[in-house]
Amino acid sequence: MRGMAHMAYRCRMPNTPNANRRLWIAGLLAGFWLATGDLRAADEIYLGAYFPYREFGALPATRLEVGGGVLTVAFAPGELRLPAGAVLDWVGRGARAVALYFGRLPDPNAKLLIVPASGNSIRGGTTWGFRGAASRILLGRDTTEERLQQDWVLVHELVHHAMPALEDRHHWMEEGLATYVEPVARAQSGELRVESVWADLVKNLHEGLPKAGDQGLDHTPTWGRTYWGGALYFLLAEIEIRRRTNNQRGLQDALRALVAAGSNIGQEWPIDKVLAVADVGTGTTVLREIYGRMKDVPVTVNLGELWKSLGVSMAGGEVRFDDAAPQAAIRQAITRPRQ
Repeated sequence: MRGMAHMAYRCRMPNTPNANRRLWIAGLLAGFWLATGDLRAADEIYLGAYFPYREFGALPATRLEVGGGVLTVAFAPGELRLPAGAVLDWVGRGARAVALYFGRLPDPNAKLLIVPASGNSIRGGTTWGFRGAASRILLGRDTTEERLQQDWVLVHELVHHAMPALEDRHHWMEEGLATYVEPVARAQSGELRVESVWADLVKNLHEGLPKAGDQGLDHTPTWGRTYWGGALYFLLAEIEIRRRTNNQRGLQDALRALVAAGSNIGQEWPIDKVLAVADVGTGTTVLREIYGRMKDVPVTVNLGELWKSLGVSMAGGEVRFDDAAPQAAIRQAITRPRQ
């Protein structure tokens, strides 16, 4: 399940609120894995709470030119079943999906560290920004190309590169963005079936609904509200932007405006600036309005009615589309490839 499996998350810049707590947790988890031998192939220096910027520069690296920028990829010491070329092809596909969605690579000088781990899948991902956008992926040494094709963690982490660092109470916006955009970007680039995008949302978005004691997105930092509550915010904004613009603009236009204005994880922006710049990209005030409604109080959404209006249903574990539904055109436009 996105947001929980593989421990995909973004670390804060050291000078943002609660940074030390988050980095301490990341370091504690890394230390636990090392102590239990779960990442025996990796040197401890590549699993600490901070991205090893200095050590990264000493590793053999490959520069992938994509989206008007360069993603520099390096491998920490350790063995992998797959040849480096296959891993780099996977990274290139993920980076291109992100660059296509945002109109360019959010940080034109981003870094990616691949750390060999035990197992046969992607074991986790983390992203930092205090010396430029940098992500770390824990890649199981026995991972196959088929597993890479199914992976969501890499693109989730690269999507984090686009959002500036926010105050801790807005962490749901950072994780919700990555949770929502990742499958859409992969579908637009041809790396994921459109059916999978909507099946995932139907199966999991209810996790983001408020529960007893909820005080709004800015004040309820539970797992469900952080990842899926944030994703729900962006889906609602997507639909409303398209409704008001006769389906001519969507959330993607808002996020492209952010990146075009210099937004990336290496920057610190107040929430008001993020919302203002993003809204300019759509010619609406949707993001600000929905944030105002959801930030301090719980907002319940009838997901059954939402899926019906979009023409999405599940039958026998498979997603079905109704192209005659009132908002079917909006649903189709969300995953349609853009120039």
